[in-house]
Amino acid sequence: MGASTTKAVVIDESRTIRGHHVQRSGVDYAAGSRESYIEALRCGQISEGHVVGVVSTGYGRRNVPFAAHCRTEIGCHMKGCYHHYPHAASIVDIGGQDCKVIHMDELGRRTGFKMNRKCAAGTGAFLEEIALRLGLDVSALDPLARRSTKEIRIGAYCTVFTSTEILTWIRKGEKVEDIVRGVFDSVVQRILEMDPLAGTVLLTGGVIQHNPILAEILTQRLGKRVMVPPRPQLMGAFGAALYAMELGKGISSEGRAGDLDGA
Repeated sequence: MGASTTKAVVIDESRTIRGHHVQRSGVDYAAGSRESYIEALRCGQISEGHVVGVVSTGYGRRNVPFAAHCRTEIGCHMKGCYHHYPHAASIVDIGGQDCKVIHMDELGRRTGFKMNRKCAAGTGAFLEEIALRLGLDVSALDPLARRSTKEIRIGAYCTVFTSTEILTWIRKGEKVEDIVRGVFDSVVQRILEMDPLAGTVLLTGGVIQHNPILAEILTQRLGKRVMVPPRPQLMGAFGAALYAMELGKGISSEGRAGDLDGA
């Protein structure tokens, strides 16, 4: 239950995703979470009676009344990523309202965490605002940036200031594709300034799913290949489903109260 979008994932005993759904979170988290859950079941042609456990995660995780347990998005992103990459890694989750850098060790345990709390710059909301300023659909940003032939530096640290800076570039006659590429470069710069990215670097979240050019830019800046797990927008929900499966099988003995991983 993210601040911008709600994702639901249903998995089977082999940890394979059988159904999934993504929608805007809206203002009624309880109703939205239920709707996304039912749509994911419908996608997988699964009866609700066959579900053995539900775990909620994300910004609105405590607003999912039918979930038996909740976990933080930090723990769930680690859980999902560790399933695909069972070794130490740095995870960068670019969400709609915030960006997180999570470090995990070779056993999948958290060793560090940083989050951009001061501004939406470098998040999905930032890119949506820039698209609006340029009169574009947000889905057009990635293909546009790939046509860029000139480097433009966007130096502002704030969404409002960045919009003003973009207007300056437009007034100077710069091409839209070069401006958009500069915006993506600024997103990567914000990530690099948050925390050192050691070892394997993984990118998750809806922003990277819809803008894979960010992985390419970050790869260039780090001088090593940045990995994107399958269906990165669903990674948090997938991790929650893995926890739900373990709890349903009695692998974990924690009770309902609170965030089970304490993260």
